[in-house]
Amino acid sequence: METRLAAASVAALLLAAAPAAIAQQTAVAAEPGAPLLAIHTLPAKTPLKLTVASPAFKNGGDIPFGNTSYRGNHFPGLSWSKGPYGTRTFAVIMQDDDAVHGGQIVLHWTMYDVPGGVRTLAPDMSAPPTGASYGPNIMGPAHAYMGPHTPPGPKHHYHFQVFALEVPIAPAPIKSYADLTAAMSGHVLASGELVGLAQADPNAPPRPPAPPAASQSGNPPTK
Repeated sequence: METRLAAASVAALLLAAAPAAIAQQTAVAAEPGAPLLAIHTLPAKTPLKLTVASPAFKNGGDIPFGNTSYRGNHFPGLSWSKGPYGTRTFAVIMQDDDAVHGGQIVLHWTMYDVPGGVRTLAPDMSAPPTGASYGPNIMGPAHAYMGPHTPPGPKHHYHFQVFALEVPIAPAPIKSYADLTAAMSGHVLASGELVGLAQADPNAPPRPPAPPAASQSGNPPTK
């Protein structure tokens, strides 16, 4: 009888845990734009993989709200392993591949011409290292770090991708993502990435409602 009761208790615990496990799986978005990530569209010439890390979060872990656009937008810090022989510069590209708009994924931040001897970007970085430049993001060219501002719903994946290049990309500024990837294409020696998860801040104030669109006649729209 005790054996049967113990088995029944275990079964009940498993059944109770199943919905939680399903909820955990569905709490993360499905990365529909993964094929558009720079790390996939800019293949490397060598099999070497760069190891990328941050002091703020682990690979596959949650990005702290302080490193998001919801609270402070502080750069989390980034470091990576040594590039292969011939590495002259590094480029960094941060993308959200869970948000696809007009056939493109959201470009949060880029930096290029990081000298080959530099492999650490400090937390709260206020300017690029000497010789490096901020690249374009969805707001335009030469933008500093723009942290996640995930909409309500599942967590999004944010890919911090680092590329070891055999050439510098200068002169600055690089005006668009297309120009940046064109300059990098064929010159990537190795790459690697750190992936962080982020979600909407539950304590963020609600966004104000959008103003009603004016009618084509110029008259106020009717309700």
